[in-house]
Amino acid sequence: MKYNLLKSLCACLVILLFAQCNEEPAALQASTPRKDTAAAKPREKAPEPLTITYRPLVMKDSGKVRLKNDFTPEMRNIIYALNRVDGGHANRIDTLIIPDTLIADRMFYSPFPQEVPFLKDVKKMVYFSYPIQAFAAYEAGKLVLWGPSSMGKKATPTPTGLFFTNWKGKEVRSSVKEEWILKWNFNISNRGGVGWHLYAMPGYPASHSCLRLLEEDARFLYDWAEQWVLKSGQLVANGTPTIVFGNYPWGQQRPWKALMSNAKANEITLEMLQKETESFLPKIMEAQEKRAALSASGAVSETVADTTATAQ
Repeated sequence: MKYNLLKSLCACLVILLFAQCNEEPAALQASTPRKDTAAAKPREKAPEPLTITYRPLVMKDSGKVRLKNDFTPEMRNIIYALNRVDGGHANRIDTLIIPDTLIADRMFYSPFPQEVPFLKDVKKMVYFSYPIQAFAAYEAGKLVLWGPSSMGKKATPTPTGLFFTNWKGKEVRSSVKEEWILKWNFNISNRGGVGWHLYAMPGYPASHSCLRLLEEDARFLYDWAEQWVLKSGQLVANGTPTIVFGNYPWGQQRPWKALMSNAKANEITLEMLQKETESFLPKIMEAQEKRAALSASGAVSETVADTTATAQ
């Protein structure tokens, strides 16, 4: 990798490397909240793709010591994201994948394209990929954030298709178990009780249909996505379009482990996104135009947040 790329980053750190679980509350997570969770500005220039290889770090005693001592907190957060795990569960994974080049900017490791031209007229868009357990948020076709997710387990899968964000709540009690407190919750299926929120990330699909996120990502999307608009109890405008797509390879190797043999194994191409989006695009644009018209008339200020609890 060229050094001029690294010089363009004010917070980059590079290191060359030598050579399931009980569900836990979100308090086990170790992540650094974003300084700006209210909005994200698309980069003037997308990060150049990295040419990297991935190696295993066996999490025996020496591996745990090495993870703690050889990597900065920023580097560990990148490693956690790549392994779809939070800091509280990392020591429970038998083997972590480690990139040979570590830069303290997660965007350089995005499996999603940095720009999606066919979304240039879409104000905001969110994707969740079931196969690679990851999400991406776009503004006018430019990637503003990607991150890991823990989606529905095999017995309680996350529904796929097009959804729109509805209501949100900073702390919501689960409809499955009252003691489950879901922080930074944003509902995408009011009747289905499905939403994204902060919760434990064990490194595999473990939820009861919802889309679990790390704290920094849940807080960002909570502020960034738009709620629905209700008037006299009736829906008059949708929130942010969200597409959940694909199938998880149950019973097989976790897809991100394949990065050790193929650095592009988890790549989501433009063609893949277009295939998942094209049939929904007319509905997405119609909803966006309707919301814009309401916004121009001042009706968007009448947003009402439903208090219905979501599933977990």
